[in-house]
Amino acid sequence: MKEIFNADGIFVKYREKRVELENGQVLTHRSEEPTELWWDLKEAIKGKKVKIVVYELEE
Repeated sequence: MKEIFNADGIFVKYREKRVELENGQVLTHRSEEPTELWWDLKEAIKGKKVKIVVYELEE
């Protein structure tokens, strides 16, 4: 095996927004947005057989 990609950062930006409707119900809108890290990884592994290991970094 050889290393083809090594980076750290936020993979996908995730947001939640609570919205109250006119009838009093509350809905949660969820949004996910891929970051530059996601796009870079996607391009690096395209067409390759890979093993991906993910570590959570401390905040």
